[in-house]
This record gives sequence, C-alpha cells and structure tokens, in this order.
Amino acid sequence: MGKFLKQQGSFFLMGFVFWLPIIVVIFILVFLFRNIESVGRDILLLFVPEQYLFAGIGIVFGILLFYLSGILLKLTRIQRALARIPIIGRLLGGGEVITLERLIHLTPCLFLLSPSCISYGWILSEENVKMDREHAGFTLINVYYPNVPSLITGQVFPVRKETVIRLGNPSKEIIDLLLYAFRSPKDLIYLPWENEPLDDFETRAKSFGVNEVKK
Repeated sequence: MGKFLKQQGSFFLMGFVFWLPIIVVIFILVFLFRNIESVGRDILLLFVPEQYLFAGIGIVFGILLFYLSGILLKLTRIQRALARIPIIGRLLGGGEVITLERLIHLTPCLFLLSPSCISYGWILSEENVKMDREHAGFTLINVYYPNVPSLITGQVFPVRKETVIRLGNPSKEIIDLLLYAFRSPKDLIYLPWENEPLDDFETRAKSFGVNEVKK
C-alpha cells in the first residue's frame, strides 16, 4: 500500500512540475493583457493631457516600452550594469549561463561519468591544480553535462583531463544526437589533446570503446 501511494504521489508531483511554469506564464500574460491599457494610460497622463489619449493608447505604449527596453538591454551596456544586482541580474541573464547559442560554440567531448559509463558533454575550461603551492601533476577539465531534453539545464563536473576525449564533430551534431538521436552523425571523431603523444592518446581511446587508432 505504501509503495502504491508513493508511486501515485510521484505521478502527481510530475504533473504539478509540468503544469506549474505553464500556469505562471499564462497568469502573467493574462495580468498584462488586462492591465496594460490602464497602466500605460496612467503613465502617459503624467506627460500628455487626457484629451489626446485615445482608446488603446495604453496597449500601444506598453508594447513600445517592452520593445525599446529590449533594444536597450540587448545593444547597450545597461544589461551588464543590471547583471551585477543580485537576483535581478540572474533574471536578466547576467553572468556566464548556458544557452543553445553558447553550447554550439563549445567543444563537445566524451567523458567517463563512471569507470563503466561514457557520457557526452561540452568542455568549459581547464584548471591547473596545486597542492602546497606545487603543481599536483594532473589537470582538471570543467565539463558541462546537459540534462536531456532541455540541454541548457545541466551540471558542471570537474573531470581529470585524461578521462576526457575531445570530439571533432560540430556541436550541432551532438545536440541532435542527444535529442533522442534526432539525427546521428556518421562517425564520432576522436581528437587528442594538444601536444599529446599518439601512444598516450591510443591508450586513452581504448577506454572509450576504441581498440585501435589508425596512425
């Protein structure tokens, strides 16, 4: 009985999580549609006599305000200034966040999520490691691990460099592959790290399903 109730609760929670953002968006749109005319008129009344305000002017003013605000945020430095404000900055896309546009320009890779599980990801950066002010002898790669199907919500894993294989495939091909093999590339192209000896690369490639790398 307890297992049954737990399962039903998970169904309810899944439905709630699915509908919550949709309901919030609809609520905001309805609120704006109902109030944009009156709010827009109230703002214009501060500068324009009422006899010059025709019906619908508030809606026109609201749409124009949104449009001009988008231009200012997109084409000027105002967004960067606002991005420094806590919470507001995050809502405006401040900071380094993952978008599909950014994902397309990152280098895709394979990495060992566990000794027996190879996963797709994207390389964000490379980190040198020190211990007691001395180099630790290994390097970490910050790998972005996407959640499917959203892709732009994921996690960042620090992974030892030797457990990461760079891919020569365009990011677009890997994105299509992750979307439930919408389109699959003809081949996955393994690339060595810069200045990596071929013998070392061949040894690493074997742990990623390759028995032999052609020289």
